[in-house]
Amino acid sequence: MRKVDPRDVRIAELETQLRERDEVIARQRAEIEELRAQVRALKAEMEEMEELKARLGQSSRNSHKPPSSDGPGVKRGKSKRRGSRRPGGQPGHKHAQRELLPEEEVDEVVPLVPTRCERCGGQVSSGQQCPAAHRHQVWEVPEVKPYVKEYQLGHGWCGECGVWTRAPLPKGVPRGAFGPRLMALVGLLTGRLRMSKRLVREFLSSVLGMEVSLGGISKLEAALSAALQRPYEEALEYVREQLHVHADETSWRQALKKAWMWVLATLLVTAFAINPRRSGEAARALLGDNPVSFLVSDRWSGYDWTDVHLRQVCWAHPRRDFQGWADRQGEARAIGQRLLRQVRRLFHLHHQRERGELEQAHYRELMAGVEGRVDALLRQAQQCPDKKVAGMAKAMLRLRPALWNFVDVEGLEPTNNRAERALRPAVCMRKVSFGTHSARGSRFVERLLTVSTTLQQQGRDVLQFLTAAAQGRLDGTAPPSLLPSAMPLGP
Repeated sequence: MRKVDPRDVRIAELETQLRERDEVIARQRAEIEELRAQVRALKAEMEEMEELKARLGQSSRNSHKPPSSDGPGVKRGKSKRRGSRRPGGQPGHKHAQRELLPEEEVDEVVPLVPTRCERCGGQVSSGQQCPAAHRHQVWEVPEVKPYVKEYQLGHGWCGECGVWTRAPLPKGVPRGAFGPRLMALVGLLTGRLRMSKRLVREFLSSVLGMEVSLGGISKLEAALSAALQRPYEEALEYVREQLHVHADETSWRQALKKAWMWVLATLLVTAFAINPRRSGEAARALLGDNPVSFLVSDRWSGYDWTDVHLRQVCWAHPRRDFQGWADRQGEARAIGQRLLRQVRRLFHLHHQRERGELEQAHYRELMAGVEGRVDALLRQAQQCPDKKVAGMAKAMLRLRPALWNFVDVEGLEPTNNRAERALRPAVCMRKVSFGTHSARGSRFVERLLTVSTTLQQQGRDVLQFLTAAAQGRLDGTAPPSLLPSAMPLGP
């Protein structure tokens, strides 16, 4: 029998131990990798939870959500009203009182003479030293009765043709049953005051004593829309040529499909347009291929085809984004808080400049400091571990020149409030009517909004303008213009 070498036994034992150690190491490595995978999953889950928490905390203060979506617990900021201040007019508030009409403009004067003393009941008499009568005027709506004008078209016999011929309607008389002022009133009620066709029909019946079908109201809208085509096109062309143009868009519905309501707002003229798409091509079609205006807008990429040096980004949007950063955790919170302080400084300086409290040179010098600090903070945010914050900071830095054009360009505003305010009636109309049912209805809405908003900016009468446009279409004459050159020079 072969003798076993103790060294071989020892070597076998060591090899066994090595195999067992390798198996332990392999198991440990597998466990470590499994634990690392769990850590990564938990980290991703925590990030997802943080993102969901941030979304739950979103409101109109720290995101681009509309104020109407805010819940009841959302704080809208500090109220300007003091806790001890009573509702209503405050001390020093100018008293609002209706001015008396001159006596020659009053429809009826009723003289009253007292017969008894209001104090003791004794008889009274009037004399030459009697004080002037106290004037008390009562305003009332007269009973409205439709004015119906009948045209009796007689017949005459033509000896050459051997037929009866009928007299034609005079020029300017509508072929239908309704006149231009009624057409304008319907347009005012549906296009400006946002009344539904059924409510307009009820108003015409109960207040004016006129029975008009829903189809008749729709035809009146179409006729008025056609009368407003030329003023609308002139207004749109005028807006494109202005130095400063504010643009914005909101969702709309046309024939139960998604569409968009666009607005281009200037100081004295505002134009609306409804387009099935929200895209750079749609923006280019509305603004023109080569805009020469400074465009004030939000940071939506559909405007990126414009020259960044001819664009002003609305600062209300970065301010909400910075508030969203400040509501997050970690490094983003500190950066957001510091950026909010700079935005407050920005608006404070701008308002001082508007009030004439800062000279332009000093204003630019102070704004340069704000600009430098904001740039540094955005570059810091670009390196933030929070990927969403880093991406937003990177996008802002790409549009950097468009953030500060308002500092050097006289009259250019740092916000897009002009366009956003102009869109509010359209948003209210959309919520009431749920949009339009056809392209014809969209043309009516965009033209009526253009006319009513522009005339309000210019202090002109909407009903009078609509009536003149409707009458001009019947007469075959040029409609009135929305351009500022057509504004009245005085009262």
